[in-house]
Amino acid sequence: MFKVSRQHGVALISVMLIVALAAIIATQMTTRLQVELQRNANIEFNQQAYWYAIGAEAFTKRLLTESVKRDPNITHLEQIWAQGETTYPVEFGQITGEITDLQACFNLNSLRPDQSTTPGVAPPTSGGSNKPQAQHTLERLIISLGVEGVSNFEAEYMVDALTDWLDQDTSIASAGGAEDNDYAGREFPYLAANHFLASVNELRVIEHFTVPVINALRPYVCTLPYNQNSININTLTSEQSKLLAAAFDGMSESDAQELINDRPDQGYSDGATFFTAPVFAKKAPTNTERGQIAFDSNFFNLKTTTRFNTSFFTMNSMMMVTDNKRVDVISRRIGRE
Repeated sequence: MFKVSRQHGVALISVMLIVALAAIIATQMTTRLQVELQRNANIEFNQQAYWYAIGAEAFTKRLLTESVKRDPNITHLEQIWAQGETTYPVEFGQITGEITDLQACFNLNSLRPDQSTTPGVAPPTSGGSNKPQAQHTLERLIISLGVEGVSNFEAEYMVDALTDWLDQDTSIASAGGAEDNDYAGREFPYLAANHFLASVNELRVIEHFTVPVINALRPYVCTLPYNQNSININTLTSEQSKLLAAAFDGMSESDAQELINDRPDQGYSDGATFFTAPVFAKKAPTNTERGQIAFDSNFFNLKTTTRFNTSFFTMNSMMMVTDNKRVDVISRRIGRE
C-alpha cells in the first residue's frame, strides 16, 4: 500500500512538472509572437512615415519649380517656398516640413582650391594677398562670433587646417595647416579627407576646431557640393548679419544689419541695386568681395519630420535647381543633425 501511494506521488509530481514546462514554453511562444507582431507593425509604421517624407519631397519640388518659373533670375523670401515650418495633417499622422535656402550661408567647401591650383599654394584672389577671399571671409566670421579663447591667431589656424583637409594634396600649405601625418598620429588615427565636406559635423575631426566654435558657426555655414561661395543676399535673415559683415573687409555688423533691413520685399534684383546702397559709400567692395554675393539660389534643404501612428521619421533632403530649371534631389540624410 505504501509503495502504491509513493508511485502515485511521483506520477503527480511528474505531471505537474510537465504542465509547468508546457506553460513556460507557451508563455515564451506568446511573448515572442507579440514581440514579432509589434516589430512588424513598427516596421510598417516607419515605412509609411518614410513614404510620407518622400511625398513631402515631391511637393517641395513642385513648389520650387513653380518659384523658378515665376522668378527665374531671383530668389527671395516672398516666394511660395519660403513659408517657414508648416504642418499638414494626414491619415493617422502628420507631416511637418521646412524649406531653407542653402545659399543663405557660407559654403565651407569654397575653401577647396581648384585642381588647376599648384599643390600647397593658395590662389591669389584677394587684394594683393595670396589668400583666397573665402579664407578671409571665414576668418572674419569666426572672429566675430566672440567665442572665448578664439583670437585672430586661432581663427587663422582653423581656416588653414580646413583648407588642408579639403585640398587634393598631402602638403601643408600654411603654418596652421594639418595633413595625414597630424591625424595619423592620434590615439584613433585617420587621414585627411582631401575632398569636400558632406556635413558641418565633420569639423569635429579637423585640427584646431572646438565644439564651442562649431556650435557657434552652425547658423552661418553649410556644405555644398562645389567650391564656390555664393551668398544670396535676398534670403539672409537679420540674425545672419555677422555673415554678411564678414564678407566685406571693414563692414560692421550694424552696416550689414542695415543692408538686410532695407532690402526690398522682392529682394535686390542685381548688383546694380545692391552695391549702390549708402553703406558701400564708406568703402567700395573689391571685385572678389562682390563675387561672393548672389541674388538667386540653386540649392535648397527640406527638413521633414513625419509621424504615422507611433512612428516618427526625420529626413533632410538637399535639392538642386539644374541649368534647365529642373529640381533634383541630390542627397538625403536620415535622422536629426
